[in-house]
Amino acid sequence: MTIHKEGYKTIAISVFAFAIINLLSFYFISFYQPWLSWTIFILSLGMVLFLISFFRVPKRSLTLDHNSIVSPADGKVVVIEETFDEEFFKDKRLQVSVFMSPANVHQNLNPVDGEVIYNQYHKGKYLVAWHPKSSTENERHSVVIRNGKGDVLVKQIAGALAKRIVNYLSVGQNVKQSGEMGFIKFGSRVDLLLPPDTKVKVNLNQAVQGGVTVIAEW
Repeated sequence: MTIHKEGYKTIAISVFAFAIINLLSFYFISFYQPWLSWTIFILSLGMVLFLISFFRVPKRSLTLDHNSIVSPADGKVVVIEETFDEEFFKDKRLQVSVFMSPANVHQNLNPVDGEVIYNQYHKGKYLVAWHPKSSTENERHSVVIRNGKGDVLVKQIAGALAKRIVNYLSVGQNVKQSGEMGFIKFGSRVDLLLPPDTKVKVNLNQAVQGGVTVIAEW
């Protein structure tokens, strides 16, 4: 396991705050109220460990299969339905959405090989990530990857806690399946918009792993 680069600054600040808070607690509280000092230590240590866990990047055997569309994120499948895409395709698409809780790995990966033909950031609201309107009203970053078998739109969507979406791709870039796409800080969601005839290989409420679980096949 490694720590994602997006977490370096956040973790460094949290460790510094942990050290300052507990030094002050030791000198001014521990002698008179040791139970309170220990409570502060345990809670602050728990926060540091949570942040380290949040920015973790586990080592995995990634799926590399040109006939498959892999999950761009860790989490739980919360939507499998036909929808009309008003942003890019202007037609019907098959939507598969993965909800990412704060406990999940938040690195996002490319679902397919191909060329990035669209990359757009949208300001928006911070509805809870499982809300039906979060796909179109929340802050989000949309990318379309053109593959020899079809085009795939990936939306990184901010949730009620997520306040920063990071996307590393650019138009004209050729990307590899399961390569890094970006990162979303704290609870969030990722939508896949696929061609209508795509064969979905996951079920609602199924837990998936980014870069590993096959979401659909061409």
